[in-house]
Amino acid sequence: MVVKIIGAIIVIWIAFSLIGFLFKAIGTLLIVAAVATVGVLAYGAIKGKVGGGQIR
Repeated sequence: MVVKIIGAIIVIWIAFSLIGFLFKAIGTLLIVAAVATVGVLAYGAIKGKVGGGQIR
């Protein structure tokens, strides 16, 4: 009985560790994507190609 309880605690601990790692990885990827997006927009603004051109 005690072994089952300890096993359940270990499984729950591992699950929470994995969930925490996933959230941290997703947060890091979101920051990288935001920086890349701002960089691309800034590059486009400097080159003067924002908007893709005029519609005729």
